[in-house]
Amino acid sequence: MPGGNKNYTSERFSFDLDGIRCGFIESVEGGNVSAKVISESFSPDYFVKKHIGQPKHEDFSLRIGLSMEKKVYEWIAASWKGNQQRKDGSVIIADPKGHVKAEREFFHALITETTIPAMDGSSKDAAFMTLKFSPEFTRLKKGSGKVDDNLEKGKRAQKKWLPANFRLEIDGLDCARVSKVDSFTVKQATVSEDIGVARDQIRAGKLEFPNLRITLQEFAAQSWFDWHEDFVIKGNCGDDKEKNGVLTFLAPNLKEELARVDFYHLGIFRISAEKPEPQASRNPQVVAELYCERMEFVFYP
Repeated sequence: MPGGNKNYTSERFSFDLDGIRCGFIESVEGGNVSAKVISESFSPDYFVKKHIGQPKHEDFSLRIGLSMEKKVYEWIAASWKGNQQRKDGSVIIADPKGHVKAEREFFHALITETTIPAMDGSSKDAAFMTLKFSPEFTRLKKGSGKVDDNLEKGKRAQKKWLPANFRLEIDGLDCARVSKVDSFTVKQATVSEDIGVARDQIRAGKLEFPNLRITLQEFAAQSWFDWHEDFVIKGNCGDDKEKNGVLTFLAPNLKEELARVDFYHLGIFRISAEKPEPQASRNPQVVAELYCERMEFVFYP
């Protein structure tokens, strides 16, 4: 990942985790080393004296599909359960023919964010989740050799993950006409502790699960309105009135399950009519907003 902080979309990127080649990723950002510029305003010189502070190893941000080795998804799943695991690995940058140009190694990394893309019945594009992780330190290596094309074809054929291919289920609610589940991000705070002049040690902080925003057709939303009436307006909002659910990502045949997100302790806090688009011909839709106390990620290898 030579010089500069940019998105290297014109090349190919392979991802290694704990010594295992896990597959190709869509794009990568970050992973650079920088330092804060410090100005000494009380310098006796006429000009302001400047120097740099302690180096900072920047977070990586990867866009990945659902066709990588299960070790990547197991890392995500463990982090969502509060089982933070430090990982070593590298991002390998290769040219279009697979010749390695450079390798950015990372050490003792913790996942900081996982973003699930919007599931949208009208979308035709491929889906990719975003994985961010914070390393304690990184190291740039000169590239050599060639990446293995068998990671993309042959025994492990690419699974096409489309945003339109999903199924949402929530206890006691009619979800057959759900058209969209907005993108959401699970965040893991980290805290840096200085242990020397060259690096920081990071530790996991609080784990935060986001709210959900769900769009469905109004004529099929009566069970949602009934829950809102009871939970919000009448105030019957105890733990026994919360619900569980699951968002399943399906293959193009709509039968094979690629992965899923389990939701625990869902509570509705708002439901409203979606603002219609000009000259829209589709049926009126409503948007329901739910909090969620806990989520789990499950991958089907």
